[in-house]
Amino acid sequence: MSRTHPRKFSRSETTRAEAFSDGVFAIAVTLLVLNLADPPHKPGGLGRALLAQWPAYLGYLASFGYVAVIWLNHHQAFVRIRTMDRGLHAANLFLLLTTGLLSFPTAVVADALQADPMGADARVAVALYAGIAAAMCLSWVAFYQQISRRPELLDPEVEDTYVRHGRLRSWAGALAYIAAGLMGVLIAPLLAIAVFVLLPVFYFVTSEGLPSGTAPPGAGHRADETGRDGVV
Repeated sequence: MSRTHPRKFSRSETTRAEAFSDGVFAIAVTLLVLNLADPPHKPGGLGRALLAQWPAYLGYLASFGYVAVIWLNHHQAFVRIRTMDRGLHAANLFLLLTTGLLSFPTAVVADALQADPMGADARVAVALYAGIAAAMCLSWVAFYQQISRRPELLDPEVEDTYVRHGRLRSWAGALAYIAAGLMGVLIAPLLAIAVFVLLPVFYFVTSEGLPSGTAPPGAGHRADETGRDGVV
C-alpha cells in the first residue's frame, strides 16, 4: 500500500497562533505593571518617594508603547495571513520570545537610573534594553522573510508593498535601537531613554505604511483601496 504524504496537514489556520500570541502580549503588559510599586517611605514622604521613582514611569511608558505597537502590527499582519506553516510558526514564536523578555530590561533600567542616572550601571542597563528591543525588531525581519519566501500564506489581495515596507521599518527599528544604546553608553543614558519613548510613537504614526515615495510606482494601489499598509 502506498503512503501519501499528508501535505494538507503541513499548514494550519491562524486562530490558535493569534489566541496564543494575544495571551503573551497580555502577560507582557501585566509584567510591566508589576514594576510599578508603592515605594518605601517615611510618614509624610510618599510624594517625594513617588517622584523619586520617575525612571520606573519612563520605563513603563516606553515598554508599554512598544508592546502596544507590536500588538497592533501583529494584528495587522494576521489580517493578511491566511494560513501558517512551520517556518512562520517559528518566526512568530521568536517574536513572542523577545516580547516576553521586555519586562526584564525595563526593570533593570528603572533601578539603575534611580540609583544614578549618569552612572556606569545606567549605561549598561540602556545597552541591555536596546539590545533586546533590537532583537524584537529583528524577529519581525524573520517574520517578513518567511512571508516573502512563502507568499502563498498571504491573502491574494494583500497590497504589493506590505512585505517590503514591513522589512524596511523592522530594519530601521533595529538600527535605531542600536544607535540609541550606543548614545546611552557613550554620551548619556537619558538620551537613550528619550529614543526608547519616541520610537513606538513613530511606529504608531506610520502604522498605515511608509510614505508613498518609498514604494515603486503603482505598487501601493491596494493600500489605497484598503486604507492600510505594511507595519513592523
